[in-house]
Amino acid sequence: MAEQTILDSFGTKDQLSVDDTSYQIRRLDRIDGSARLPYSLKVLLEDLLRNEDGRLVTADQINALAAWDPKAEHGREIAYTPARVLMQDFTGVPCVVDLVAMRDAIAELGGDTKRINPLCPTELVIDHSVIADVFGRTDAFAINAELEFERNAERYQLLRWGQQAFDDFSVVPPDTGICHQVNLEYLARVVFTRDSDEGPQAYPDTLVGTDSHTPMVNGLGVLGWGVGGIEAEAAMLGQPMSMLIPQVVGLKLTGELQTGTTATDLVLTVAELLRRTGVVGKFVEFFGPGVANVPLANRATIGNMSPEYGATCAIFPIDAVTCDYLRLTGRSEHRIKLVEAYAKEQGMWHDPGHEPEYSQILELDLSSVEPSIAGPKRPQDRIPLRLAPATVSALLSGTETTEQALSALDEASADSFPASDPIAFAQPQPEGKPRGPWEGDDKLPWPSDPESIELADGTKTDLDNGDVVIAAITSCTNTSNPSVMVGAALLARNAVDKGLSRKPWVKTTLAPGSRVVTDYYERAGLTPYLDKLGFNLVGYGCTTCIGNSGPLIPEVSKAVVDNDMTVCSVLSGNRNFEGRIHPEVRMNFLASPPLVVAYALAGTLRINLLTDPIGTGSDGEPVYLRDIWPTTEEIAAVVDDNLQAEMFTASYADVFTGDDRWRALEVPAGDTFSWDPDSTYVRQPPYFDGMTPEPAAVTDITGARVLAKLGDSVTTDHISPAGSIRYDSPAGKYLSAHGIERKDFNSYGSRRGNHEVMIRGTFANVRLRNELAPGTEGGFTRDFTQPDAPVSTIYDASVNYLDAGVPLVILAGKEYGSGSSRDWAAKGTVLLGVRAVLAVSYERIHRSNLIGMGVLPLQFPDGADADSLGLTGEETFDITGVTALDDAIPDTVHVKAGSVEFDAKVRIDTPGEADYYRHGGIMQYVLRQLLD
Repeated sequence: MAEQTILDSFGTKDQLSVDDTSYQIRRLDRIDGSARLPYSLKVLLEDLLRNEDGRLVTADQINALAAWDPKAEHGREIAYTPARVLMQDFTGVPCVVDLVAMRDAIAELGGDTKRINPLCPTELVIDHSVIADVFGRTDAFAINAELEFERNAERYQLLRWGQQAFDDFSVVPPDTGICHQVNLEYLARVVFTRDSDEGPQAYPDTLVGTDSHTPMVNGLGVLGWGVGGIEAEAAMLGQPMSMLIPQVVGLKLTGELQTGTTATDLVLTVAELLRRTGVVGKFVEFFGPGVANVPLANRATIGNMSPEYGATCAIFPIDAVTCDYLRLTGRSEHRIKLVEAYAKEQGMWHDPGHEPEYSQILELDLSSVEPSIAGPKRPQDRIPLRLAPATVSALLSGTETTEQALSALDEASADSFPASDPIAFAQPQPEGKPRGPWEGDDKLPWPSDPESIELADGTKTDLDNGDVVIAAITSCTNTSNPSVMVGAALLARNAVDKGLSRKPWVKTTLAPGSRVVTDYYERAGLTPYLDKLGFNLVGYGCTTCIGNSGPLIPEVSKAVVDNDMTVCSVLSGNRNFEGRIHPEVRMNFLASPPLVVAYALAGTLRINLLTDPIGTGSDGEPVYLRDIWPTTEEIAAVVDDNLQAEMFTASYADVFTGDDRWRALEVPAGDTFSWDPDSTYVRQPPYFDGMTPEPAAVTDITGARVLAKLGDSVTTDHISPAGSIRYDSPAGKYLSAHGIERKDFNSYGSRRGNHEVMIRGTFANVRLRNELAPGTEGGFTRDFTQPDAPVSTIYDASVNYLDAGVPLVILAGKEYGSGSSRDWAAKGTVLLGVRAVLAVSYERIHRSNLIGMGVLPLQFPDGADADSLGLTGEETFDITGVTALDDAIPDTVHVKAGSVEFDAKVRIDTPGEADYYRHGGIMQYVLRQLLD
């Protein structure tokens, strides 16, 4: 690639002095129109000014951003260059595998292997591999950590090799924390500094991350969002990211949260509001007088769940709260001074009285937030806690969606479901009839059919539909937030003091986002109470939220499977899609950490936590949640007394060093990796097989068959391999054939570096429903290469289609590919032989990832879908007009499927995306650029 020459067409270079250091900056106030821009677009404007080279970043792009029209659907294409890249190990391992394979490929094509090297700082945090195999005992963490190393040594060797072979590539070893919390507490700079030929530079910290919840750091004023691994690899290799200037939705905050409500209740309310508004592909920005009332940890919680409402990011501007958090987490005083001086100099310091121009303005009164949970299948399906029993009852009785269940309740008498008073948690209530319509389970039409079970310790109990079998304080969403974590621990203390215990059928786990949580628990003397209720530390990682929940209690598992029971999980995470948490658990609810503890005590969703007793105390009297819920003042006092900056500086002092097991890993030397042909974790991928220096011409897609016909809201969890590997699945059979015992299968996520496993797990989610194979659930389809088109696994059918030279298409409904930024949802799709996807609408990241792997995303005509067009999935498809992509981006292509013909919209949205498609994918495009 040609050397980049940086321009300054607008004369924005200037100096900013902080202490004794002078930094080069690009002054935004020298650009007409910049003052009216939202905070997030000011960050993008600075990025363009600093990277203007007249080729990839042009003066026209800068002018277009300065003249941004907030009402336009989107602006022109710009080239965004993030300051750094963040990865977690599930997505990071395949990134490193791909970079290693690119080194092999560039060597074969006569290029220099050193050209394949990160050109911007890249940080990887190993946090997705620990599984909660063991729980409820003091040695749970030690055992789970040991099992993690035993299972993942091959992957970790690759990452250790990458740390030494690649420049500007850092790895945070296992058992340290969750990537987003490590990012928030340590890696984020807020204002980035870097040496240049003209001296030190200062500019906004920006990033892209290979986890969709990267926007958690938006709470700190850092602009970043989730991308697929393939996009992240291009960013690592110095390629600007092509994007369209987005709309920016302003969410004005007023008021403050009431006592008894938590950050989780707030974020579930925000998720519901923004998903209903429609913010897919848009930036969301918070402003107004209520911003100062939102603590930094709460801001991070809101940013974390951006993917759940579809926004690219959800950002808070820099203010005094930002600087206070930097000081709390042990950042240097010079850094804090730089952040404040830079933000104020650039007009990026939040002024509650200033209202930038926005595409749309929403308003939320924080005092209107009430205690809530969300589920059982989608994070945006918020359920007021007061309505939870009736809603879950309706769902168990056959109501299809949460929305339908809540609508039915709305139509009922308002007096039957009074709005809850959150203060009821903190203050004793008068004796007498409980508030609300429930005096007992007899008022609810539960499909009750309890099963008697005897546990290993001899305890005999009953298990029923609607019971909670997993209660997990897990994931980055809430474990970064001291108020809810301390609240959960204080509730546990109060419960233990009352003589309460968890119900025996509940698996209870605690997986904090960083070791600092353990430090302030220990200092406050709260750990013993959590341990007493079974919330022993199981690891520092995502665990339950990504499907690493481990096995259920064996006797519970047997009862659930044998009797086809509908049981529940309650977790403090951000994702609850079908089949994600545990394959045997059909209903999954998101809740705050204190409510997770409460549901572990209650053991069921059949209870109204606001009105019904959750147990019987040691004195024989009923105990209500209000009796044990800690006050806001008590939580704040414990946080203030026990959370100190020294905890952060000590925890992160040697963050990249790792423990003895990490340091003892054998790491081979050399610029290229030595692939082990016997490895079932890391294998050389086939993406560059037969690659030529120049791309072949784009071709039409003819004679294609449908691999799957899918409905609405098919997530990347449905598409991408995730969770445990079933022994009787194609992936399980592959591992067995390679001598791997069932106990060592590990998870799909841990085997993302082996394409053979991942192909076999694509579209294999146990809850996937392919309408082409009615009556089945899981990874099944019909194989039209065989007589009578029998039902087959999707993988086995794809092998036959590939052998026969038949291209494949996917038919889908609305919001195709929503959820996590799983690059394997796109990689597995292309490796199965899929050439095009035809959907009603797409989620941003997955559409981009499909293009990045050379798959053509198409959209049905407005108002149409497969059913309205009469498509059954049994047709043969011809898609013509694709060849026009050789020269431009056509608006539509023509689709002929049997007797049905229509024009489908081409969802390649930018010239950069068109380049990737022409080259067969983003990796091939970058590799060819690096050959120059």
